[in-house]
Amino acid sequence: MLNRLLQPPLRLKGREVTLRLPQPSDFSDWANLRIQSRAFLEPWEPAWPNPPFSRREFTKTVRRQIGEARAKKSYTFFILSPDETLMGGITLSNIRYGVCQNGEIGYWMGEPFAGKGYMHDAIDTLCEFGFGRLRLHRIQAACIPGNERSERLLKKAGFEREGLLRSYLLIGGAWRDHHLYARLSGEDGGLGTL
Repeated sequence: MLNRLLQPPLRLKGREVTLRLPQPSDFSDWANLRIQSRAFLEPWEPAWPNPPFSRREFTKTVRRQIGEARAKKSYTFFILSPDETLMGGITLSNIRYGVCQNGEIGYWMGEPFAGKGYMHDAIDTLCEFGFGRLRLHRIQAACIPGNERSERLLKKAGFEREGLLRSYLLIGGAWRDHHLYARLSGEDGGLGTL
């Protein structure tokens, strides 16, 4: 039973990347990439725990993420290269249905893989899943002002900036403003009609 719970079949294929739910066996690849990319990621993320990584906590997190995916509340994916190398992660969370039909994305990319188009492919693939299979109407993302790389990426992926969220997230130990971006079903290629 536990083995089946920890190895769900959900995989999404993009143009170049594959999105796959994490598994406990991913710990070493994940920890190595995060440590290698720490200085690159820290300005944009919540404060890292000290010590930053443990196999036990990673396994607990993966189990929770798989449960959330099975309940259709949140989907956390690892972004894999064509040769199945772990490059980063992307999440569709806070999924709401009814009159809202909304979800929020968050993402990170390991420094060696940044700026090569993989995240754009991952965002498009996740939006296709959200607008298609999950039938969401709106997917939104928040970005710290000054994170020019992320803002360019969201615009390129068809997201429009809608406003400013004041003191939105606790990043690096401080409450930080974020720009709100959103993409609606049917925008940028008609992915909502799939």
